[in-house]
Amino acid sequence: MNMHFEGSSNVTLLFDFWDVRGPAGMVLSVFVVLLLTVMYEFLKVWKINVGKQRSPVTHPPAPVSFPSEQSCFAPVMKCGGGSSALSSSPSEISLSPTETINAADTTAKKSWLLHCLQTAIHILQVTLGYMLMLCVMSYNVWIFLGVIMGSVLGYFLAFPLLNHI
Repeated sequence: MNMHFEGSSNVTLLFDFWDVRGPAGMVLSVFVVLLLTVMYEFLKVWKINVGKQRSPVTHPPAPVSFPSEQSCFAPVMKCGGGSSALSSSPSEISLSPTETINAADTTAKKSWLLHCLQTAIHILQVTLGYMLMLCVMSYNVWIFLGVIMGSVLGYFLAFPLLNHI
């Protein structure tokens, strides 16, 4: 195998069945490699987009304010007239079920699913990146230029989408 770039139209890419012989096959192969590289750039943007959609962890509700000092030192019965003072005390409020627990569970499930999606996108991105690297390692000038032009075109098309997301 040659260890320098050459401009031949005969090359084997990635697999034995991708054996390029002739100018028409080379043009088609360069186009396929260019499209794979554009897809690689779009995968990078998609992974960033999924990362932005992960919502932050919800915090518990704001603490309940305590009664003023003047009425606080009185017994509970004098503080508001019976059970209504007891039901609005911080201890009773903290014991009552809230809907933030259900929202937290939903948020955790959504975050987990988005993390799984981001992991799958990362696997695709790494696999495609290594395949493109192996294409470049064929040391064919045309394939190398296809990867470079695909990266330029993919970056030009994909990264402005980050501002709109």
